Amino acid sequence: MIDHPISAPGIEPSLSRLRCIGCGAVHATVEQDFRCPDCSDLLEIFYPDWQNRGTMQTTAPDLEALKPLWQQRKTSRLAIDESGVWRFRELLPALRDWNAATTLREGNTPVYELPSCARITGVEQLYAKHQGMNPTGSFKDTGMTVAASFARQNGYRWVACASTGNTSASMAAYAARGGMRSLVLIPEGKVSWGKLSQALDYGAVTCQLRTDFDGCMQALNEVVKRMPVCLLNSVNPYRIEGQKTGAIELLEQLDWQAPDHVIVPGGNLGNASALGKAFLELLELGLISRLPKLSVIQAEGANPLVRCIREHGGKELIPVQAETMATALRIGNPASWRKAVRVLEATGGAVEQVSEVEIAQAKAEIGADGIGCEPASAVTLAGLKKLVKQRFVKTQETVVLILTGHLLKDPEFTLKFHRGDLFRGTEHELEAAVLASHQRAPIILEPNVDVIVKTLEQAEKNGPTK
Repeated sequence: MIDHPISAPGIEPSLSRLRCIGCGAVHATVEQDFRCPDCSDLLEIFYPDWQNRGTMQTTAPDLEALKPLWQQRKTSRLAIDESGVWRFRELLPALRDWNAATTLREGNTPVYELPSCARITGVEQLYAKHQGMNPTGSFKDTGMTVAASFARQNGYRWVACASTGNTSASMAAYAARGGMRSLVLIPEGKVSWGKLSQALDYGAVTCQLRTDFDGCMQALNEVVKRMPVCLLNSVNPYRIEGQKTGAIELLEQLDWQAPDHVIVPGGNLGNASALGKAFLELLELGLISRLPKLSVIQAEGANPLVRCIREHGGKELIPVQAETMATALRIGNPASWRKAVRVLEATGGAVEQVSEVEIAQAKAEIGADGIGCEPASAVTLAGLKKLVKQRFVKTQETVVLILTGHLLKDPEFTLKFHRGDLFRGTEHELEAAVLASHQRAPIILEPNVDVIVKTLEQAEKNGPTK
């Protein structure tokens, strides 16, 4: 059996510090809301020694040893190595005891080719990195394992989040796994039942507030000021550190050849910030030779970042009253908008918005490639179509769509779509006529073999579903 030590000989954990993204102040300790005590902006984790590689600091990662080490850990049976997050721990903040990591073997999510979607868009090399294949069905797990581990290390008995669904499911699972209790604040009537059921099953104290996500976030910020509760929304910089490993893993899967474009859904913007942070750090360390362009796609009804860029040059964000069927994107005042703007500027990415019908159509088109995703994930393909038409994305370039959630996160959306009920009676009903060719409603028949055979023959005559 191969011996797999927790820490590799000659490779020390990187020294990390907390820094304000606004005023640049470095802090040894943080407030419970993870905001700078000087200017109230968000904090980020940075690694001082990475910026001084020319001085040959001993704590800077040994680049030549990292890639084979990360591959070798895939054969380990240690829980921390089976995690697709902690496997990259040299690029993460160091726990006092690596064995104390709270993990559900998250990460290790697949990259799929999308041949049918490639034909639709005209992009020759189109892939999907499916973060919905994480333990609780969304990308949130990659950040939650790190945030929950540090909350547990710091002695918290309670953790909490405001959520449109995926964060609550992930946090509740990791809290239960780490022996902590969890508080979830969700907007009443605005969360998929599939997501809510997860939080309930994992034992969270779940409160449905008569407000939207942003109202839930405001309430939670007051709760953490009054109670010893660790906030685990994406304002928590440890969440961002965990989520950035999705980009590291993607590049490893692509043999460290950066794609031309990575396209991400835009809700609270923590994921775009995290992936962009990873690309910039990997370039700084010399693990990649060029940056992909990271672009963010939002729903038209929840488009504060799009308006921030187009109307205010990325300098100011005006909150919107968010409304979209893609519930994971129903956020009108995203906390990480400044981080996302910085990533867009650094990578040369774009922002775009797509309609409700365009989201539904793209979701069905991804499904026709045998890959299921929740509606919020499908904005990536819908946005790609527009970016190709604008010639921002060239047909010969390599594109990776980040799918953030599993199909079963919102089965009601899918069932209504295929029954033709999704837009019935709404302002989008006429526009939704283009979706008919994608709909596959169940066919109700008598238990008669001849009838079933005729149905099959008719389906054959009609041709393939793609």
